[in-house]
Amino acid sequence: MLDIAFVKPVLPRHGALVLPLVEGSGPEGMNELAGLAQAVDAASGGAVARALAAASFKGRKGQSCTIWAPALEGGASGPSRIVAIGLGKAAELTPEGLEAAGAAALPLVNGEREAVIAAETLAAPQAAAFALGLLLKSYRFDRYRTTEKEEDKPKLERVEVATDATTAAKTAWAPMRAVAEGVFLSRDLVSEPPNILHPEEMAERCQELEKLGLTVEVLGPKEMKKLGMGALLGVAQGSAREPRIVVMQWLGATGNGGKGKKAATKPLAFIGKGVTFDTGGISIKPAAGMEDMKWDMAGAGAVIGLMAALAGRRARVDAVGLVGLVENMPSGDAQRPGDVVKTASGQTVEVINTDAEGRLVLADVIHYCQQRFEPRFMIDLATLTGAIIISLGHEHAGLFSNDDALAQQITAAGKAVGEACWRMPLGEAYDKQLKSDIADMKNVGGRPGGSITAAQFIQRFVNTKNGPMQAPTPWAHLDIAGVAWSSKDLPTVPKGATAFGVRLLDRLVADHYEG
Repeated sequence: MLDIAFVKPVLPRHGALVLPLVEGSGPEGMNELAGLAQAVDAASGGAVARALAAASFKGRKGQSCTIWAPALEGGASGPSRIVAIGLGKAAELTPEGLEAAGAAALPLVNGEREAVIAAETLAAPQAAAFALGLLLKSYRFDRYRTTEKEEDKPKLERVEVATDATTAAKTAWAPMRAVAEGVFLSRDLVSEPPNILHPEEMAERCQELEKLGLTVEVLGPKEMKKLGMGALLGVAQGSAREPRIVVMQWLGATGNGGKGKKAATKPLAFIGKGVTFDTGGISIKPAAGMEDMKWDMAGAGAVIGLMAALAGRRARVDAVGLVGLVENMPSGDAQRPGDVVKTASGQTVEVINTDAEGRLVLADVIHYCQQRFEPRFMIDLATLTGAIIISLGHEHAGLFSNDDALAQQITAAGKAVGEACWRMPLGEAYDKQLKSDIADMKNVGGRPGGSITAAQFIQRFVNTKNGPMQAPTPWAHLDIAGVAWSSKDLPTVPKGATAFGVRLLDRLVADHYEG
């Protein structure tokens, strides 16, 4: 991860100088240069301003201009390149826009080992947001590359953010960096090949988070069998790799590291589907594209990254993260279409399609979570259905919920960090599609409304402890199948694993649930 520091403004004598510049209101289209931008322009005898004018750089959003090796008066040493980044109109600056601008600067400075961002004209949180965008864009998963040429590797190692408000900027930056570390962890997990990241290995990596103050507990097949988790165990039985459930607890309001004013009576609960590789089982998938199914554990990856982020920034909240980790393989021991399994809740499921396995994993983990923790709410994340991609493409996650207030909070949090969600319907008519002739339900409801019937299936395992007169536990399901992996570069997300959900849920907690 890049080394990012906040320092007092000093004109650099080497490396890159980044000038984040707002769009001006005057006839020339750009405000007068200030701070380090003004200093380097003066030292170059006005060459910087002339170069920007020649390039028609106005500071508009999305504009950039690179000035190579500007000569400074008296032969003084200076930056080897100056990169101007347009921020758009000052009145329209947003954190998301500043992050995108910071990300846009990265490829323009990556040939240098050091860069200085001239952020004197930005408020401290704005300077931190610009740096965050650059950091998020810098992610690379390259641990298995052995023949990459040196000239093709990124050079940037350190970024200094020059500001007069260093203390305020550092304060704003600390939680941002913790969240970025959670994002990078999630991207690492989702990017790993499936021969490396199987359920046991993923559980071990979760245990490493104890150094952040998390309490981590791992359940194996024996514990799951005692708990009656026939649905999860049924998915795992075809694989030589044993399943795991990992329970991660962060007690920031009542225990380790927290500074909450009072103890939370119920934790927030986040649950992730962790199918480390999904062949489809006996209902095997087509060969084309099956290699992508290494990221069928992206829901679990997001929950793990989120828990690391909450602990890393010492969030004043009590939260639990649970991930169900399995590998779905065909073998002589594999679950068959037509099998009936008994879930931990006591409900039975006729397995029509063994490739609809994620909902079976979630069924047992959600029930266990509710029985053990009686949480304030439950949010599950899963790369659950191809149907959600047909509905929403790769632009939105599908959001299903039994609670309007929670759904609105999730939508707003996602909008604030650029992780968009679109609420989908639930209803009795869809639920009826799950009717089985021999069991309590089928695990699929047919092609029509496939993502909805999948959510209806999961909802059947919410409130299994509540009596008829009790209010339902608030619950939301995020189907992230279309947004967990990107086939192209996005503003702050390089091509590949996105870590969708880490920033969204961290923002949800920060905005509404910290004491």
